[in-house]
Amino acid sequence: MLKLLLMMFFMIPLCFIKSGFWLLQFMFMVMSFVFMFMGSFNYIWMNITYFMGADLLSFGLILLSFWICMLMIMASSGVFMKNNFYNLFLFFVLVLMILLYCTFSSMNLFLFYLFFESSLIPTLILIMGWGYQPERLQAGIYLLFYTLFASLPMMVGIFYYYNYYMSLNFFFFNNFYNFNIYMYISMVFAFLVKMPMFLVHLWLPSAHVEAPVSGSMILAGILLKLGGYGLLRVMNLFIYMGKYTSPLFISISLVGGFMVSLMCLRQTDLKILIAYSSVAHMGMVLGGIMTLNYWGFCGAYMMMMAHGLCSSGLFCLANISYERLNSRSMFMNSGLINLMPSMTLWWFLLSSSNMAAPPSMNLLGEVSLLNSLMSWTWFSMFFLMLLFFFSAVYSLYLYSFSQHGKIYSGMYSCSSGFIREYLLLFLHWFPLNLLILKSNLFMLWI
Repeated sequence: MLKLLLMMFFMIPLCFIKSGFWLLQFMFMVMSFVFMFMGSFNYIWMNITYFMGADLLSFGLILLSFWICMLMIMASSGVFMKNNFYNLFLFFVLVLMILLYCTFSSMNLFLFYLFFESSLIPTLILIMGWGYQPERLQAGIYLLFYTLFASLPMMVGIFYYYNYYMSLNFFFFNNFYNFNIYMYISMVFAFLVKMPMFLVHLWLPSAHVEAPVSGSMILAGILLKLGGYGLLRVMNLFIYMGKYTSPLFISISLVGGFMVSLMCLRQTDLKILIAYSSVAHMGMVLGGIMTLNYWGFCGAYMMMMAHGLCSSGLFCLANISYERLNSRSMFMNSGLINLMPSMTLWWFLLSSSNMAAPPSMNLLGEVSLLNSLMSWTWFSMFFLMLLFFFSAVYSLYLYSFSQHGKIYSGMYSCSSGFIREYLLLFLHWFPLNLLILKSNLFMLWI
C-alpha cells in the first residue's frame, strides 16, 4: 500500500510544472489501473503494512477515489484554459487523494478518524477557491461546522474505547461488543452527518451549489461514501445495540428519502436536484446498513459505488450545460436536444442509471437493499415503494425538462460538445454498467 502513497507524494512537483495538468490526469489513470491489478478480491486483508491494508471494501473505494480524481481533472479543463491558479488546484486535488487513500486503507480507527477529518480541509479550499458565487464562503463554513460538531464526540468515543479494549484495530472489532448507548451515539453521529442522513443534510445542497464541478464530483463521488464506509466498519461493535436503535434510523432514512424525493420535484436548479437525489440514495444506504444483515451491508456497498459514478456523471453534465449557458436554471436549460443532440444520449443514459434502470449497478444495489429492508420488516415496503417510484419520477423530470421543451430565446449559439467531454461521460457510465457483470465482488467482502 505504501508504494502508491509514495508515488503520490513524488507526483507533487508535477503540479507546479507548465505541462503538468494533463500529465497528472494521465498519472491518476495509470495509478487506478496499477491499483486494480494489486487487488484484494476476497474478504481477507491484503497488502498489509504497519498501519495500512485493504480488504475488498477498502479496495473498491480507493479504486473509485483514483477514478473520480482522474475524472475531476478531466472535467476541470476550464481552470487550466483560463489559467485560474491551476497549479494550486492540482496540488489540492492530489492532497485530497492522498488523504482519501490513507482514510480508506487505515486499519486503525484513530488513524481513520484523523484522515477522515483531514479530507475536509482540501475540499473546503476547493469550494472556497474555485467556487462560483460569493456565498461559497458561507457554504464552506456550513460544511465545516456541521462536520466538526459531529466529530468531536467521536474522538472522545475512540479514546474511551481504546482505554477499555486496548486496541483500535478493525480486525478485532468482531470480538468486542459494546452496550453503551452514549458510546453508540458518539461513534455513529459523525458518520450520519457525513452521509448525510435526513435532518442533518442541510450542508450538502449549499456545498454542492457553490462548489466548482470538481468539488461537486468529489463530494458526491467519494466524501459521502466516507460516512457509509465508517458505519460499515464500526457497526461490528454495535450489533446488539442495533436491535434497539435501528428502527429509529431506518424510519428516518426511509421517510426522509421519500420527503427529499418530493423536494427534488420542485427544484429549478440542476445542481440542487442532483444533490437532493444523493440524499435520497444515501438514505437507502443508511437503511440497509442499519438492518445489520448481510444483504443490507452488501447492498449498501454496491449502492455507494454505483452512486459515486452516477452522481458524479450527472454533475459533469450539469457543468457542461453551465459552461455553455452560464446558468443552472431548468428554465434556461430546457430544449437542449436542439442545441446538443449527441449530449442528450448521455443525459438519458445517466438519468436512467440514476433511477436504477438495468443494466446499471444501481439496480443491483437497490434490489439488495429492498431485500434487506423487507426482511427486516414488511412494513418498510410502503416507503420503499414510494422511494423507488419518486426516484424514477425526478430522474425523468430532470431528463425531460432539460432536454425537451421550448428552447430559451436568449440563446444564440452553442458548441455541441468536445471529445474530452464525451470521453469523460463514457468513463463514468461504462464502469457503472460493466461492474454488474462482476457483481460477486460486492457480495464477498464480509
